[in-house]
Amino acid sequence: MSTKSGSGVRNLKQRVKTANKRSLSSQKWLERQLNDPYVARAKREGYRSRAAFKLLEIDEKFHILKPGQRIVDLGAAPGGWSQIAAKKVGPKGRIVGIDLLPIDPMPGVEFIQLDFLDESAPGKLIEMLGGPADVVMSDMAANTTGHKKTDHLRIIGLAEAAIYFAREILAPGGVFVAKVFQGGTENQLLADLKRDFAVVRHVKPAASRSDSAELYVLATGFRGAADRTP
Repeated sequence: MSTKSGSGVRNLKQRVKTANKRSLSSQKWLERQLNDPYVARAKREGYRSRAAFKLLEIDEKFHILKPGQRIVDLGAAPGGWSQIAAKKVGPKGRIVGIDLLPIDPMPGVEFIQLDFLDESAPGKLIEMLGGPADVVMSDMAANTTGHKKTDHLRIIGLAEAAIYFAREILAPGGVFVAKVFQGGTENQLLADLKRDFAVVRHVKPAASRSDSAELYVLATGFRGAADRTP
C-alpha cells in the first residue's frame, strides 16, 4: 500500500505556526493541546474537557462517586467533571455545577452562574440539591501570572476557599477533592483538612501532565461541624 506524503500516517508531532499576535506561551499551550492524547480522547468520547479523565481515574482508584449521591462541582465550566459525576450517580443522584461563566445545559446536571464565595451560595446549593452534599469537587485553577510563587499562592488560596465552602454544605462522611500544586505551602492546607476529615491524601492522576506540578487533594470521611476541632 502506498503512503502519500502528508497523509498523517507519519509519526510526527503536530506544530502550530506562530501567529503575529500569538505569545510564546499561547503557542506552547496550543502545541500541547494538539499533541495531547487525552484531548483527542475527550473529543472521541464526547467529554467537554480532558479534565474528565482526571476525575475518572481518581474515582476508579478510590470509589468516591456512587449512585444516588448529591454532588457540587465548583468552577464547573465547561462541565467535564460534571459529566463524569452524572454517569456515576445515575438518575437518583443530584448534581449542581457552579461557575462565574455560563455553561451549556447537560442532562442530569443543574448549573448556576454564581460566585461560590457569594454568601448566598451555600444555602442556594443545598436547596438545589435537596439536602447537604455528599461530595464537593473542584478542578478550579486561578489565573496564572507566570511567577511560580505567586501562582502557587493563588491556587492554594482558591483551594482554601473551596474547603471553607465544603465545610458549609458537606454531610457527615462526605468527600472533598480539589486541585492544588506542589510548592510547600500546601502542607498547611493538608493540616487543616486533617482536622475535619478522617483520611487526607495527595493524588496525581495519569491524565495530569507529567511536567506539571498539579496535584489533587482528596479528603474523605468528613467529621461534620459538631465534631470539628476548634
